[in-house]
Amino acid sequence: MTRTVLVTGVSRYLGGQMATRLAADPGIDVVIGVDVVAPPEPIEGITFVRADIRNPIIAKVMGEASVDTVVHMGVIATPKQAGGRSTMKEINVIGTMQLLAACQRTPSVRTLVVKSTASVYGCGPKDPGKFTEDMEPWHAPSSGWAKDSVEVEAYVRGFGRRRPDVTVTTLRFANVIGPRVQTSLSAYFRLPVVPTVLGFDPRLTFVHEDDLLGAVHLAVRNPRQGAFNVAGDGVVTLSQALRRAGKPWLALPAGMVGFVGRAMAPGGLAYFSPEAMRYLTYGRGLDTRAMRQSLGFEPRFTTAEAFDAFVGASRHEQEAIDA
Repeated sequence: MTRTVLVTGVSRYLGGQMATRLAADPGIDVVIGVDVVAPPEPIEGITFVRADIRNPIIAKVMGEASVDTVVHMGVIATPKQAGGRSTMKEINVIGTMQLLAACQRTPSVRTLVVKSTASVYGCGPKDPGKFTEDMEPWHAPSSGWAKDSVEVEAYVRGFGRRRPDVTVTTLRFANVIGPRVQTSLSAYFRLPVVPTVLGFDPRLTFVHEDDLLGAVHLAVRNPRQGAFNVAGDGVVTLSQALRRAGKPWLALPAGMVGFVGRAMAPGGLAYFSPEAMRYLTYGRGLDTRAMRQSLGFEPRFTTAEAFDAFVGASRHEQEAIDA
């Protein structure tokens, strides 16, 4: 039986890397990469289709190829990536709705893997030490990528009820970091002086970019029903992370942190949304027992090791610039 996998968001780094990894898997026959623009460099071993998942044409693509597995990597984290908040919302929520409608109309689909985020739990002063997958948010996200992801997951659960024959795996990743991936959080840690919230030292959890790809790959190879937190072991506090990075920081009242951060990053650092500020104030812990026991995934990197990989790459880049 031919195994055909469709991957969304392949023009961005993680989506492209995921498509590359799946194309190298001998157990997968065909990989179709979908995005509105072509990847910066051609991805060997995949068939690229220029298509917008907000358009119902995606159903035609899936039906003609008899896709059996869909990997949804096409959710966008910051307005800058999408050209504005309204476009970001359309891609994340409307795009997911259209993709799920296409999955519903394609009888060959048997597996759906969704890249989500632990941001769906929100952040607040009375949060539990660690969120398990069955917990409701104590402080529900009200804006940005986190709110979009809550809506995306609701539509995914609805799809699962309508197509109980499809194994749906939702992976709630901690903040991804590593030597190559560029995120708004990594940009925050690259500021010359890092603004922090006065009186708070949040606990942070990270997942290494390679572990993110590994978890998605495992979910494609061995589908498991349900939602799973994915993070490296342990936590680091914000102050510990800044010491590991050798970064000076400036503790400021919460209302000034975003203003000062944006002033130091005129290129458009986007990590000062209301939800991001709550994370930089309260942090978040994740229970990953289901990741190991049910999903069967074991991260190669702890939270501290994932952050150190980012720090090492950042220092190398700085040395190259200074040279």
